[in-house]
Amino acid sequence: MLSKKTQYAFHALIYLAENVDKGPILISEIASEKSISIKFLENILLELKNAGILGSKKGKGGGYYLMRTPKEIPLARIIRLLDGPIALLPCVSLNYYERCDNCKDEAVCGLNEVMGKVRDATLKLLEKQSLKDILTRDN
Repeated sequence: MLSKKTQYAFHALIYLAENVDKGPILISEIASEKSISIKFLENILLELKNAGILGSKKGKGGGYYLMRTPKEIPLARIIRLLDGPIALLPCVSLNYYERCDNCKDEAVCGLNEVMGKVRDATLKLLEKQSLKDILTRDN
């Protein structure tokens, strides 16, 4: 399940993409339009900026803006950045692998095998889908 943080990140990114012609957008405008707490949104946008997804400009005419086109922002990247692993079990995670405490042997674990297939299918879809796909559906 997507966290509120990730859901808000997508809402903010969509707003920025829809208003790209306006230039940098103030955080207060995004927060107001999307009904997100400014404090919470500040942290989200800072993480997205540190990851190179957003840029920011200070001073008059300042705010946040997309560093890439919506087509170049895969959903998997945002989810991993803000929520961590896409896999449902740590033992099948590609980037956040951890051995399960109660597993005796991953090589013969049926749950590991099935959840690995779920991860692969989910990841394949999320890597193909981008912010542009959300924009296309919202309009």
